[in-house]
Amino acid sequence: MTRVRRSTARGVMLGALVPVLVLVGFGLYWFQPWKLWEDRTVSEAVPPAVPSAAPADPSARPSRPAAPRTVATGTLISHEHGTTGTVRVLEPADGPMILRIENLDTSNGPDLKVWVTDAPVREGRAGWHVFDDGAHLDLGDLKGNKGDQNYELPAGFDPKKYTSVSIWCDRFDVSFGAATLTAV
Repeated sequence: MTRVRRSTARGVMLGALVPVLVLVGFGLYWFQPWKLWEDRTVSEAVPPAVPSAAPADPSARPSRPAAPRTVATGTLISHEHGTTGTVRVLEPADGPMILRIENLDTSNGPDLKVWVTDAPVREGRAGWHVFDDGAHLDLGDLKGNKGDQNYELPAGFDPKKYTSVSIWCDRFDVSFGAATLTAV
């Protein structure tokens, strides 16, 4: 009789433990809490510009490349997570426009993206969920949660249409931080 009770008790405990372990495993996968303690710093240089023209005289010194022209700028504000830094839309002499994020400092998290959107930037909780409501372009995964980084904008990018940038957590549909792009 004692042997049957022990066997039944083990079976009940195991039966109760398995769903708990499955839920814990799913929660760890979904939330990835360890990323809150991981920092990834990126230090990309400002993209080089193409020299204006080759000198007619081969013995002449080649001209220095012109710096890319800044088309729009913005300052990141915090949403779901504390976020600071600046953004610039750069237009090189030749090639696609670049979104440059400088001095970024935010939390790491699962499935972070860089989006340019047509949504207005709102402070506080009112701004957490607005960026997927209208038009947005996904520029790809956030390369790092700290530092300076460049993202190529698609051909035909219109800074008058896309007026904001968001560090977007696609897993939870929430903005970590955002900036209004102001034409220069």
